[in-house]
Amino acid sequence: MAVRRSKPLAWFAAVLLWLLWSGEVRAEPPALDTLKDIFARLHSCWKPPPASLANPTDITVVVSFNREGVILGHPRITYESEQASDNDRLQYRIAVMETLQRCTPLPFTEGLGGAVAGRPLAIPFRTRKRPPKPEEKRAWLIQKTL
Repeated sequence: MAVRRSKPLAWFAAVLLWLLWSGEVRAEPPALDTLKDIFARLHSCWKPPPASLANPTDITVVVSFNREGVILGHPRITYESEQASDNDRLQYRIAVMETLQRCTPLPFTEGLGGAVAGRPLAIPFRTRKRPPKPEEKRAWLIQKTL
């Protein structure tokens, strides 16, 4: 009698384990609590166009979010590198809009959602290499007191 009972229990356990292993495990992304978190999340989604399509360019977009992290209105491009060609500008504008589509809605905490709701945020995307900063050299001697 005990043998007949263990088979259905074994089948039930096997099905339960299979369901647990086969189900997709989706972890909720951590809620964003600071402006730094917003910039980091958007930059993690950023995929600049390949160099074969466009030269490296700097671009800045101004965008507003509501409390739930959904984009309000239309994002505006407010800065593009001066030396960028029309093709470079187009490719980078497309990349910025794709980044916003991939990353939004952003998971704001209640506090951050209330703080940024409706306020414009300027988000820079930098891909150009910066020249190294020159080192200052002292042109005077430090006076010693005796």
